Amino acid sequence: MRSPELGGSGDQPAVEFGGRAYTYDQLDRAIEEWIAGDSAPVYDASMLSVPDALICVCAAARRGVPVIVENPEARPDRPDIPSSAFLVVTTSGSTGRPRPLARTAASWFDSFSAFTAITGVEATDRVLITGPLHATMHLFGALHALWRGACVTDDPTRATVVHAVPAVLRDVVNKAPKLRTAIVAGIALDDGARAAADDIEIIEYYGSAEVSLVAARRVPEPLRLLDEVDAEIRDGLLYVRTPYSVLGTPEWFGVGDLAELGANRELTVRGRGESAINVGGTTVLAEDVERILGTLEGVAAVAVVGSPHAVLGEIVTAAVQLDGVGIDTVRAQARGLLMKEAMPRRWVPLPTLPRTASGKVARGQLKDLLA
Repeated sequence: MRSPELGGSGDQPAVEFGGRAYTYDQLDRAIEEWIAGDSAPVYDASMLSVPDALICVCAAARRGVPVIVENPEARPDRPDIPSSAFLVVTTSGSTGRPRPLARTAASWFDSFSAFTAITGVEATDRVLITGPLHATMHLFGALHALWRGACVTDDPTRATVVHAVPAVLRDVVNKAPKLRTAIVAGIALDDGARAAADDIEIIEYYGSAEVSLVAARRVPEPLRLLDEVDAEIRDGLLYVRTPYSVLGTPEWFGVGDLAELGANRELTVRGRGESAINVGGTTVLAEDVERILGTLEGVAAVAVVGSPHAVLGEIVTAAVQLDGVGIDTVRAQARGLLMKEAMPRRWVPLPTLPRTASGKVARGQLKDLLA
């Protein structure tokens, strides 16, 4: 279960977060001190600060014991921890309550070389982490940075690389003058976030908490499956076979996304299968409508869901976070861009959209809110 050693050494900066700073030598000593002071069979980093959580996770890897990294406010029921587990994590909870997961160290660390080749992260980089570590994309980004010998930071003014969902990226680029690369995941990159980060390289990857990395691209190239990953489309839905999956998954895991496979292992993800809205026999994908509405003037954020309808079966409902315009103005703009079935029949202005810790829209909460 032991992870690869830290990628840096000596006085190289390793962590600069929350007003605390560690060189790689200092981080290495802190890890050894943690091991000496805690002989528990399972570590729990869930309620720790980011620096302490990273020390705890690295200590668990060295000792060969599991470490729990969960949202302390939404812990799932977990009957047991598999004996081969290293990371004990959860899904994001974007479509409901987070589900418990457990993975081996190899299921992440074995993908780090490929991730480095895709992202170009160097030992000289300062890698900005924009969310809590219990959101697995941020934990993955932080551990990869330490494996690479880079510095994990929360200071955007010094960051050269950032891990963020597209909604967060829009805000970060205005605060990070040295930013060279943005690594985005969680939801599909939208045109607004792409335009906001127009002068930096954007790496987008697709995956899930269950199967980790599946496909990646340098924008504007298409997504392509990683070399070690296979995929199939069954009834329009994506199934993945990968060495990077969590413990207990079947050989072929149904991710739940509508997708298409093209030449040269190109992958086009159309959105969550459950977000397909059947409007009078016409299938409307919520993500397609969101991408269009998100480009409209005065729309700060938008989420689309299906609502029951006595005649059509479902209609499109748009929850919209507005910025300086009225809903009638947004509706008028949308009318010329969306086909009749995709045009929202119900518009709900909200001061903010409910989000998970990683920044994704919490669709489960949103549906409850709109019910």
